Amino acid sequence: MAVNASPPPPPPLPSRSISVTLLLLFLSSSAILLFFFSTSSSSPFSSCTCPSSPISAAGVGIGGVIGGGGGDGGRGGEERVSTTKEDVEWVKDQIRVNGLRMRENVLRKGINPRTRAQQLDDLRNYKGISHYEGEEADNHTALPCPGGLLVEEHHSNYGEPWAGGRDVFEFLAESTHISPDAQVLEIGCGTLRVGAHFIRYVKPEHYHCLERDELSLMAAFRYELPAQGLLHKRPLIVKGEDMEFSRFRSRVLYDLIYASAVFLHMPDQLVWVGLERLVGRLKPYDGRIFVSHNIKFCSRLGGDECSRRLASLGLEYLGKHTHDSLLFNHYEIWFEFRRSKD
Repeated sequence: MAVNASPPPPPPLPSRSISVTLLLLFLSSSAILLFFFSTSSSSPFSSCTCPSSPISAAGVGIGGVIGGGGGDGGRGGEERVSTTKEDVEWVKDQIRVNGLRMRENVLRKGINPRTRAQQLDDLRNYKGISHYEGEEADNHTALPCPGGLLVEEHHSNYGEPWAGGRDVFEFLAESTHISPDAQVLEIGCGTLRVGAHFIRYVKPEHYHCLERDELSLMAAFRYELPAQGLLHKRPLIVKGEDMEFSRFRSRVLYDLIYASAVFLHMPDQLVWVGLERLVGRLKPYDGRIFVSHNIKFCSRLGGDECSRRLASLGLEYLGKHTHDSLLFNHYEIWFEFRRSKD
């Protein structure tokens, strides 16, 4: 008998068993890889086409978004300027949910309606519920404001509602895609119906204005700037006439120069003088001049002569635009120019 005989080798596994085992391993590996890619937030296979910014998506409608980052309410380095369709639907929904409707503004508990004239009369006669008397009356108000400004009589100085100033700001800001770094010059800013919005948006000292009317300037300095918390923005507002810009900083090149219903009231020749002085202060190619309502100072010359004279100044006419008001039935016409030479 052979003592050292080895045990017989095990029988070979069937080839079908090996194939099933390999198949199970492959399926398991595939499942693990699929789970990994489907849960990875940085997967390059992701097919999501959602907008990265909800503000940018909402801006396609009534209003939009312009580059920036220096204002309030911006997301992802962008500053929203205009009201969106979603904003409008939200406010309508709030009115509906609260069951609100317009009613006659009459005397009711806690509310005593007054016209501006009546409010001014009350202010002069009664000075408010609590006030200082005698010598103390002059020791507690840092910047005393005339009563006519306090009741906002200057808000009625225009041919349309005060709210139209916001419409102009939104149109111009979006048309020029300005950022808070932009330099802005307004010809005839009046009581800052438009200008206050630019002052709030751009960086300190970046808003400039030339205005001739003294009462309008008093309303701007003594009421609008302090009442709207804009004194720290230090706008450069200059009293002057005849399109004289010598008091403005010579090194500043403006991204936007605009005149809202101003050139209508000036002799054509003075408008041309002003444009000649302004063109060198406008950024070449990217800077814009916007003029509202009409450009009769140019069209009265005839088409060819108008174009020739603009070209001689280094200006190019880019087109006519309109924009609607958010709050009342109104649209405004604007004409756009750029500096076509360095």
